[in-house]
Amino acid sequence: MILTLGDILVAATARLKSAGVEGPRRDARVLVGHVLGLDTAAMILSPGRVLSVDEVADIEAVVVRREQREPVSRILGCRDFHGLPFALSPETLDPRPDSETVVDAALAFLDAVKTPRLLDLGTGSGCLLLALLAARGDAYGVGMDAAQGAVDAALRNAESLGLGARTQFLCRDWTDADWRNGLGIFDFVVSNPPYIPDADVAGLAPEVRDFDPLRALAGGVDGLDPYRLLIPELPSLLKPGGGAVFEVGLHQDVEVASLFQDGGFEVVEILRDLGGISRAVVARQSA
Repeated sequence: MILTLGDILVAATARLKSAGVEGPRRDARVLVGHVLGLDTAAMILSPGRVLSVDEVADIEAVVVRREQREPVSRILGCRDFHGLPFALSPETLDPRPDSETVVDAALAFLDAVKTPRLLDLGTGSGCLLLALLAARGDAYGVGMDAAQGAVDAALRNAESLGLGARTQFLCRDWTDADWRNGLGIFDFVVSNPPYIPDADVAGLAPEVRDFDPLRALAGGVDGLDPYRLLIPELPSLLKPGGGAVFEVGLHQDVEVASLFQDGGFEVVEILRDLGGISRAVVARQSA
């Protein structure tokens, strides 16, 4: 049976729609284009292109994966974040546009800070830290994660982005008593900790629940356990007047802000993401 590019796009879109995928036509175009090495414009201009047996088989393989709700970014192995490409691994979160709010908040805070030293707690793919270093050529950063696979992915991303000389990544678990040993002092701390209440994980979209690592999602009964653990440790890690920005989940901003205030911080700002949800709590260490 002869199949054209137009045929395969129609069929893939219908299958992804039946599987409950949001934006099935968009995802079909991305996946088919990835297999064929074509951009959207090229596909629009050549709907009658006849596909080879091997091309059809390769497209079938990625469409099946998306039907099973594997995210497009994981199928491609890469996600763009803050204008930069980040390779993923099974032990990293899939970076999302909402988290760019954290990067923008940190850059605003650091605008007047020369040669800032940055710490990223729960670095995952390294997207927060490396986006900051890419924007601030005078900065140095340390990323920490409890998963060795995440640390390895962050190291690879740092090297591929040409930022390896200004970064260090450590495999440490912040539930260990000695996790702060030897880290030093920083101007700013960023973190996107696990903040999903444990009972809510099962109800997440399959793309998140089944493919993001559980340890990067579940934050305890109310999702706030990491904040309760980390915020009291920040004063020993920050220079006087240093700051922090933590990503938060839905309706968690007020409680996290209160934890910062209880820890001796001034809450500078609570920023909303593109969807209008309070996403980033920015705090400065009180003098």
